[in-house]
Amino acid sequence: MAKNKTSDLTQRLETVIKTLIPQRGQNAEELGPMMRAIKAVHSATSSTSTTPEDLERQRAGQELFGRLVAPSQGIRSDALTIGAVPAEWVSLEHGHDRRHAVLYCHGGGYTCGQLGYARILASKLALCTGFDVLSFEYRLAPEHPYPAAVQDALAVWDYLMYMGYGARDVVVAGDSAGGNLALELCLKLKEQGRAQPRGLLLFSPWTDMTAGGKSYRTCRDLDPMLTLEYVQAVRAAYAGPEADFADPCYSPLFADLRGLPPTLIQVGTNEILLDDSERLAEAMHKAGGYALLEVYEECWHVFQQMPIRRAEQAMESVGRFVQRLL
Repeated sequence: MAKNKTSDLTQRLETVIKTLIPQRGQNAEELGPMMRAIKAVHSATSSTSTTPEDLERQRAGQELFGRLVAPSQGIRSDALTIGAVPAEWVSLEHGHDRRHAVLYCHGGGYTCGQLGYARILASKLALCTGFDVLSFEYRLAPEHPYPAAVQDALAVWDYLMYMGYGARDVVVAGDSAGGNLALELCLKLKEQGRAQPRGLLLFSPWTDMTAGGKSYRTCRDLDPMLTLEYVQAVRAAYAGPEADFADPCYSPLFADLRGLPPTLIQVGTNEILLDDSERLAEAMHKAGGYALLEVYEECWHVFQQMPIRRAEQAMESVGRFVQRLL
């Protein structure tokens, strides 16, 4: 029965994505079908449920989505295991910079996300930076709540150092919950008195698990992907329902941000996490750091994943930012 349900979900997602998602280079004015596609994908399962059956469907949906939209031309992927953590190098097939690397933390609310899903942005990061990109399949909640994901991220960082990269050779990237994880990794390195990465690339980062931003209200009807109910469900799965969500180990917005690396933050106007990005940039500035905030009009949560012109523009900006860091 479960297998038949997963097959039905796959067919629904394939139909929605292939029919409604616009082609590469579509104008921003034509995003209506895209929004409808995203809503349809996210309504295929109950995104506020963390039961094993619903999580299986959500994870299968993300994996399929990754297979359908991840760039493939000129890209190669090589699987490996780091300790017990499944990982993957995503690289350009032609000549590229092998002296530097991107460590990419995928999103998914800490409850979803696999290497296939991570390959979307990992491939785009390889294309825009010219670096090899290492993504990894950190343990997911609720099966593995905090601090499992942070421990896995630190283990992968240690692997890069063991392989001969210096901290200044690595840029850390993350989207959504992966942006949270990227920040927490840097804070953990700081706590241990270790060197910071060369830079941070954050796409719609989830920085405040208290859900205190005003954009939860102002963008409620604009956001095609996220709801307050979803955020409440996944944060409880990750940290526990009785957790103090203002603790910096969950909400890096409230951490001591001094000493973190130069950071590029990209966010859309149509997402409830807009304030998470804007307040993070402000907090980093107050802490004496450098944060470049880019707000994209009429865009949604992690729009960079989609094959649209605005996503291409955002990734080109990522490439320019990284080149300025070198």
